[in-house]
Amino acid sequence: MPHPRIDSQITFLYTDNLVQTAHFYEEVLGLPLKLDQGTCRIYQVSEDGFIGFCQRADAALPQANPPHVILTFVVSSVDEWYRYLQEQYIQFDKAPTTNLEYRIYHCLLRDPNGYLLEIQQFLHPF
Repeated sequence: MPHPRIDSQITFLYTDNLVQTAHFYEEVLGLPLKLDQGTCRIYQVSEDGFIGFCQRADAALPQANPPHVILTFVVSSVDEWYRYLQEQYIQFDKAPTTNLEYRIYHCLLRDPNGYLLEIQQFLHPF
């Protein structure tokens, strides 16, 4: 018997400041808010990919306990996103560069919670 189908995917992360997080993902990145559950907000990243943030006063954020998590957004133009985010006064951990080992072009930045975000473009067919 084949396994059942998965229709979409949501990654949930904690925040201790949902207002600041909402501003970054809605206003800066422009992600559509799909569901507001009060203490959790779910954003659409792609056709069937979502990210959710939940307010938790005791959230173990990256500054307190660095997780090994990278939120990667695959795009068609890293340079376009880099220019746009610079106009929004976003500081980058790493400017756009080519990574030959993985055959990608990418840049790195942090969201208000300290989570590492990667804007990535594949240099080969996906």
